[in-house]
Amino acid sequence: MMRRAGGILLIALAATFSFAAVSSTRWEHVPAGDHARTNPLAGQPEAAAAGALIYREHCLQCHKANGEGDGHKRPALRSERLRAVSDGDIEWFLREGDLGHGMPSWSSLPQAQRWQVVAYLRSIQ
Repeated sequence: MMRRAGGILLIALAATFSFAAVSSTRWEHVPAGDHARTNPLAGQPEAAAAGALIYREHCLQCHKANGEGDGHKRPALRSERLRAVSDGDIEWFLREGDLGHGMPSWSSLPQAQRWQVVAYLRSIQ
């Protein structure tokens, strides 16, 4: 019985570490120049309010109200993982997307609107 419990724990840990490695690799692809960028709209309440409207129109369907996601393919946006990345990382990810994981590119949105979404996401952390 003890051996079986140990095996199950080992499998669970391996799955957890595999998921963590996969999810962190997305951020490893952000070019250094984008990573270093700062949000020119940071700290502006009106930018966060405008970002909330854009979020409602483009992001709410997948990431749910206030960014809680579904815990699976549609990740929570109120998370330690998102708090740990730079504003430039988030803007890059919005622009590039990750279709392999279900995230469309929002490069069609003007850059100022992507920064507004970043301001909104920071405001709900």
